[in-house]
Amino acid sequence: MGGKIEVIENEGENVKPISNTRILWLMALVTVAAGAAGIVFKSWLFGSGVLIGGVLAFLNYYWLKHSLKQVFDMATEGAKPAIFGAQYILRYLVFGLVLSVIFLTDAIPIIAVVLGLASFALAVVIEGILRIVSSVGN
Repeated sequence: MGGKIEVIENEGENVKPISNTRILWLMALVTVAAGAAGIVFKSWLFGSGVLIGGVLAFLNYYWLKHSLKQVFDMATEGAKPAIFGAQYILRYLVFGLVLSVIFLTDAIPIIAVVLGLASFALAVVIEGILRIVSSVGN
């Protein structure tokens, strides 16, 4: 149980770095495919809702990325990033407000918008499957 731990220096040579670019491309592909399927199989309004949800997912991603960058930049400078933490709450409030307006006006199906918002999660799952499949041969 209390054996020595050996450090292997070249352990990370075969590990591919995580790329958000491929996840974002997969997210766009999922959004467009789901939007097209919504238009074909349900209605023009439903497909548009999926596309709007996908656009909201992209906005959410970039807003979160920008907020996190500010927080970590402030933290590396030694300042407390408490004020910048408010951007997280503001982001949720803005997206909650947008979704509330969509729901209350019933302009587009809210379920379609939520499906579009889920495009990021589906893209991450697809990325995980691609990484598993590509690592099987190694």
